[in-house]
Amino acid sequence: MGSAAPAGNASRDAAEHREISSAVAKFLLAGVLAFVLVAIPVAFWIRAAAEQHALNNARDQTQGLADHVIAPLITDQLLAREPAALELLDKRLEPWLAGGGVARIKVWDAQGRVVYSDAESLIGQLFEHEEWARLLLEGGPATVSLATQDEAENEFEAHSGELVEVYARSVAQSGAPMIFEAYFDGQQVRREQEAVLMGMIPPMLLSLSVLQLAQLIPAVRLARRIQVHQAARNDLLRCVIEASDLERRRIATELHDEVIQVLSGLAYSLESEERRGPPAQRAVFANARMLLQDNVRALRAMTSELYPADLEELGMKASLLRLETPLLERGIALTVDIPDKLVLDRDRAALVYRVAREALLNASKHSSAQSVGIRIQQLSQRTQITVEDDGLGFSPNTAPPEGHFGLKILRDTIHQAGGVLAIRSAPGAGTSVTATFDAGMPSFR
Repeated sequence: MGSAAPAGNASRDAAEHREISSAVAKFLLAGVLAFVLVAIPVAFWIRAAAEQHALNNARDQTQGLADHVIAPLITDQLLAREPAALELLDKRLEPWLAGGGVARIKVWDAQGRVVYSDAESLIGQLFEHEEWARLLLEGGPATVSLATQDEAENEFEAHSGELVEVYARSVAQSGAPMIFEAYFDGQQVRREQEAVLMGMIPPMLLSLSVLQLAQLIPAVRLARRIQVHQAARNDLLRCVIEASDLERRRIATELHDEVIQVLSGLAYSLESEERRGPPAQRAVFANARMLLQDNVRALRAMTSELYPADLEELGMKASLLRLETPLLERGIALTVDIPDKLVLDRDRAALVYRVAREALLNASKHSSAQSVGIRIQQLSQRTQITVEDDGLGFSPNTAPPEGHFGLKILRDTIHQAGGVLAIRSAPGAGTSVTATFDAGMPSFR
């Protein structure tokens, strides 16, 4: 049934080591998840901030170009499309266009006519202004966006991919408001985004990693401290169980050595008086003797229930079969199904035996069953015991009937030990008591 004490201690030490390792692994996993949940939104925020920063730079650059380069050259001659004025503006803007930073330049008047563009075919074309253009002409702020260009006036930019489009207000020499439009290569914005992001990610990852490592040491200490408190709780629980067993043995011994012996002797005396006494009183002595004998049998059955079996000496199956006597006296058949190689340490074996004993006691006293079955299953380090009867059953949702408090106490005991006790029953459908002890169940020290 069980292993030797050194092997049991080694198994408990290994289980405690696994518990701490599992707790640390869960902490690290939670930290990684938190890390991901924090890092991803922060990375997107940095990326968006970098994009906005690049767009703001393009807007400021365009506004400076509109104020200091374009505005002085928007003369009446340029508006009249004189070749010399157009050529002069071409030369002034050539460094911006040749450097690859600016992809396209347009100048619009208040009526929506293109008065200048580096694409000569656009000059003179008329397009309807939208609301934003009217606001800009009235003195509104410059606008900037990053997108593909597919409007009617973008026949030269439609296949250039993402472009930074900037609209800035300018003023002709005559004082007429103008709109200066410039397109910048969108890849510059993306490169600036990547540069900012790559510059921010390493310190962010390092900071979060240091924070995670700084929390790991207190987490390990906390896990060990919890384990120490849990071991102390288990010590108290074991003391309670052992004290309960000791008290049961003491009561059983006193019943057997004193009360049962005295009553048995009295029964023999009554039997003697029944045989040799006056015939008129023999019936009285016979009734008294049978009553005493019934009480003696009941007390002996109670003694058997109270006195726990020596599990280490008898083994689990033999110990459970010792509980069959009170069932047979009530005409209840018992079947026991236990694996041939059942591995349980002393503490878990004691709890498994307690479940069987308490469930059989309730079945014999309250169920009016015809048969009761005990089944123990073990998979790896998980052990499950089920006790089923075909008796009257009861409603688990109602208050426990008189005499059913033993299972409630047992449930609390198993719960404190880290196991689970489930009771399934219904009126007329019998009762099933199942206790499960997982591999992570704390062991007693």
